[in-house]
Amino acid sequence: MEVNQQARCRELAKSSSFYSTVYSEIEEVGWDHLVRAGGDLSFLIFRVLDMKGRVHVMEIQLDKAYPRVPPMVSADVPYIFNLKWSMNSRLKNLVQQFEKHLEKLQGFWSTLDEIDRSLQIVDSKQASRAIPSRQIHVGNDCFIILFIDINDPRSLPECRFMGLGNTVNSLRKTWKRNVDKWERDKAFLENLECLLNTQLPRLADEETNNHLDECGICYAQYLPIGDELGPQTGSATDYTCENNSCSKAFHSMCLVDWLRSITTTRQSFNVLFGNCPYCSEPIAVKINATKN
Repeated sequence: MEVNQQARCRELAKSSSFYSTVYSEIEEVGWDHLVRAGGDLSFLIFRVLDMKGRVHVMEIQLDKAYPRVPPMVSADVPYIFNLKWSMNSRLKNLVQQFEKHLEKLQGFWSTLDEIDRSLQIVDSKQASRAIPSRQIHVGNDCFIILFIDINDPRSLPECRFMGLGNTVNSLRKTWKRNVDKWERDKAFLENLECLLNTQLPRLADEETNNHLDECGICYAQYLPIGDELGPQTGSATDYTCENNSCSKAFHSMCLVDWLRSITTTRQSFNVLFGNCPYCSEPIAVKINATKN
């Protein structure tokens, strides 16, 4: 959370009971977990790490009658938990409920990770943790769409076949013939290739660390076009967190501006040293990678 935004929130807290309540509850959760706050504090974004170190972003909408009116929650999850709320509830209770919800989804996400990190996913940049399906390239212009059971991810998935000709018909027949061979104790990919009786195409080396290229700070893929940005104008994200469980993308310019707003950031020559805004792992970014 930027220092100037924290100061702005502190000033707002003096003006009304709503701002005061929200400010104190953000402090309970921790400013290091707050990614962004709306100008009137009615919109908050918190980052939460799950048991495997995956970074999740939870967006919260607050009514001016909060806490009498429960907050509205959205997140990159397949379904939102049933919020338990009372007049005595606070934002930390909401975060705790979200953390418990994430625990229930660990097996589901582990299965998705196994697929995403190994196989050739169609539109991989659109593959979301909230979507329980994956379209997979199986060769010869044929594809399969797998639907993973969210509550039982190691069970036999529903499978649909796409493509023309004998190849897809052969794969469909092989799947039906071998469907009883699915074993819950086997790795998901091992089961999949056993039923299809073929080795599926793997990711090329340069694709194995593929990541979403929307900047985690400005939420845009490209920087604005303008003379004031110099050679960086219109450029795409060019920095990725090295924590494999995070792999969040950033514009170096945005990251430098964010790090400069944090009092714990250190500088050595033309390099800033700090922590990732999402997973808090150490990061280092060159200042000369930004505008001149």
